[in-house]
Amino acid sequence: FVVSAVASVSAGLLLRRLVSLDEDDETARGAVWFMYIFPTSYFLHIGYTESLFLALALGALLAARKGRWWAAGLLTALAGLTRVNGTLLVPALAVEAWGQYRRERRWRAQWLWIAAGVAGLLGYLWLNLYVTDDALTFMRIQREHWFKEPSAPWVGLAKVWEAAWARVPAEALMVGWQELVFILLGFVSTVWCALRLRASYAVWMALNCLLWTSTSFILSVPRYTLILFPLFILFARLARARFFWRALLTLWSLMSLAFFVSLFAQGHWAF
Repeated sequence: FVVSAVASVSAGLLLRRLVSLDEDDETARGAVWFMYIFPTSYFLHIGYTESLFLALALGALLAARKGRWWAAGLLTALAGLTRVNGTLLVPALAVEAWGQYRRERRWRAQWLWIAAGVAGLLGYLWLNLYVTDDALTFMRIQREHWFKEPSAPWVGLAKVWEAAWARVPAEALMVGWQELVFILLGFVSTVWCALRLRASYAVWMALNCLLWTSTSFILSVPRYTLILFPLFILFARLARARFFWRALLTLWSLMSLAFFVSLFAQGHWAF
């Protein structure tokens, strides 16, 4: 709980600094606001990896934007130790470095620090091997307990669609419709990000969305969406442009947050 609390505050500070590099202060503060009231933001404050992972990812991207590539590489490695998709920061940082090269037409050896990000995944695989004698134990546990294994995205999407219509109402709402809503939200915001924000942010969004849906049983996408920080920039821009969007997004976020927290506190499934 202490780690999550400290990491949650750090994520908010880092998000504001990162957004401030491209946006005005109102948008930066708005992005932080929408992150903390996001429907599944309660995972930032409890014993889950969301806050720590988000703080490390934001820190890596901010370090890269500031030209501190050694810090970006080390933070990416730590993110990979925290969650498997931390390795997806490697291509995102590579795109950031490519953009810098196109502007300056100059090779920088410090970009090689990006490769250090792979050490996080290798460290996690070694930990699996050391404890269980199998580097891929985490995949076996996912398969045996959660019925999840690598698959084409349409396989998992078809099962979510089926769950939305075939399960009892309570399960259909959480395992079906809510998953679909947040999958669609991730897809739409990824397209918007590709058109309006930095290419590295779009790569981060796209690869994470692809990872979550490339499984035989899609689950917990509303929680996973928390790390798609460009989504909060989108919300902040909409809120700044029109009061209608500010009111609608705030109302949806707070009402959904209250609903999900009430379920979670009672021991029900809430991602």
